[in-house]
Amino acid sequence: MARAKANITKLDILIVGAGPAGLTLALALKQAMPDLRVGLNDVRKIEVPKEDGRASALALGVTSVFEALGVWADMLPAASPIDGMHITDSSDKDLTRPLFLRFEGDVQPGRPFAHMVPNKTTINALMSKLDGFEISKIAPDKIRSIEAGAAYSTVMFESGHQVQAGLVVAADGARSMVRQMAGIETTGHDYGQSGIVTTIEHELDHKNVAYEHFLPNGPFASLPLPKRRSSLVWSEKTTLVQEILALPEDKLAREIERKMGSSLGKVKILAPVQAFPLRLQIAKNFVGDRLALIGDAAHVVHPIAGQGMNLGLKDVAALAEVLVEALRHGEDLGGVDVLDRYQKLRRLDTGLMALATDALNILFSNDQPLVRVVRDVGLGLVDRAPFLKKAFIGHAAAANDDLRLLKGLPL
Repeated sequence: MARAKANITKLDILIVGAGPAGLTLALALKQAMPDLRVGLNDVRKIEVPKEDGRASALALGVTSVFEALGVWADMLPAASPIDGMHITDSSDKDLTRPLFLRFEGDVQPGRPFAHMVPNKTTINALMSKLDGFEISKIAPDKIRSIEAGAAYSTVMFESGHQVQAGLVVAADGARSMVRQMAGIETTGHDYGQSGIVTTIEHELDHKNVAYEHFLPNGPFASLPLPKRRSSLVWSEKTTLVQEILALPEDKLAREIERKMGSSLGKVKILAPVQAFPLRLQIAKNFVGDRLALIGDAAHVVHPIAGQGMNLGLKDVAALAEVLVEALRHGEDLGGVDVLDRYQKLRRLDTGLMALATDALNILFSNDQPLVRVVRDVGLGLVDRAPFLKKAFIGHAAAANDDLRLLKGLPL
């Protein structure tokens, strides 16, 4: 009896994970190199999620990436600029939230330092643009094994499908199966906190201002969305989260108002309330044999500075530029020298952000009187030093990065 022929797809690059990072990388590569054989794999259907009510703060440099790729105009109608940030520090029992530090103004003329964009909007814009390119979609399907070879990696799927790819890119999240298969370890620690997220409607206009309330159990942030709506990111002790989630919606809305010091008036909950454990997790290597890690597969940081999505899209900008340059010079996409260039571009920036967010969370997630005095004096000094504020915001906005996509330039 004749043996059935194996279902084999030959690719230059297989991207595992069809979230914002994976989709952005696919689009950047196909726009720069239309003949490049790119594949997208996910364990779910590759489609716009119906129930995802989350939104992300996209820094100026990251919105420049989307401008360069021609999708920002489609995202902008659902986006809200962040024209300022007000930071408070108080006890959970205080009735008001005294302002200690504010950031306001443009990073560049007419360009705010960030925009809040619903994740569904980002994914929809990227997928719509990708429809104009030939992409091999292998989904829903789960990887069973990856074997790196001299010229390509062989990826076996549970369906029996087989892919031979010069490079595999892991964009499959914090619990990356690809990273684990490659034997790449991570370092970090659990914060004992969970992030509670939802979308709220409020009585008062936010005026495009983001609020970060530093409270003893963790930071409590409201980030502006169009109209009188905000995305909520509430860091709380994990031991208290189930009790909070069990509250009736009206009582939970009142608790949110109290946490905010009623800074935006009465609150109504608009989206399902979800909770995610928070931890610091950095991969010990961002590359492996014919493998590169991007996004949460490479690093997970505390949401205290809202930099998770931005770090992942900066990975995309770096990896896309390195790969396109390698192709133009006839180099092997999965070669050690090529991947080492990507790792060198991203290790320092990621490490600095991880240290900064970790230190901020340790400094502000407590209610020790002496520590509060010291940090509040520090916040006050920064508030009175415009050059320091400009430097902080410029770095967070990725406004001075040398990568082409982060400058809004095509590859």
